Amino acid sequence: MSSRLLQPRFVVLTLATVLMVVLTFSLGQWQMRRAAQKQALQAAIDAQKRLPALDERALPAIENIANMMHREAVVRGSWQAAHTVYLDNRPMDGKSGFWVVTPLLLAGSTQSVLVQRGWVLRDFTDRTRLPEVDTPPGVVTVYGRMAPPPSKLYEFEGAVQGRIRQNLDLPAFSAETGLRLLPASLLQSGAASGGLLRNWPAPNTGVDKHHGYAFQWFALCALLVGLYVWFQLLLPRRRSSVPPSVLDSDLP
Repeated sequence: MSSRLLQPRFVVLTLATVLMVVLTFSLGQWQMRRAAQKQALQAAIDAQKRLPALDERALPAIENIANMMHREAVVRGSWQAAHTVYLDNRPMDGKSGFWVVTPLLLAGSTQSVLVQRGWVLRDFTDRTRLPEVDTPPGVVTVYGRMAPPPSKLYEFEGAVQGRIRQNLDLPAFSAETGLRLLPASLLQSGAASGGLLRNWPAPNTGVDKHHGYAFQWFALCALLVGLYVWFQLLLPRRRSSVPPSVLDSDLP
């Protein structure tokens, strides 16, 4: 047995196994650390939801609005319907359509917030035909939660800018419309209304995904250890303990 431990093949297999065990175990630990980070992020999101809702007076006074993401808001203001934009190729409930976004001029302020008002099905027979969306005049009250600006999709260079767009860059849109837009958006909540659905997905930090990856890496690590112990240590020892006469008797 001791002479076998010095064989080049055994040494190479041992070193390779040790390296793979260290690698897979380290990757499992890394996924666990990522899960812990995501759990802290989810805890921060939950803490924001428990805070009092922001209103149209508090919203413009916030210095770092990025710290307000996912916080509830109830704001009064007037829709700037002329600047409504339809973001194309946006899904909801497994269907593709438009996300409708409209700036809301906050009551008693010169600032506006971009409201992601909801989703509407597009007309696939006429791409340029816009669905009817009810935008009441005057002062309205909007319920929602603070969110980043609408996510960006791949956009061909030179895409036409108009009511129907692929993406919306907040600073550029502010300059285009002349509105003082806050560097965030409001994700409108509530039941479907005005022809718009609002089945927004709940914030998901992906903690379960990282736990799943960690389990896979740790399981692979354990498998490597088990295979090495069986094939390189236990099985050779069992074979060496069997008398040669017994092995010869098994031959035909």
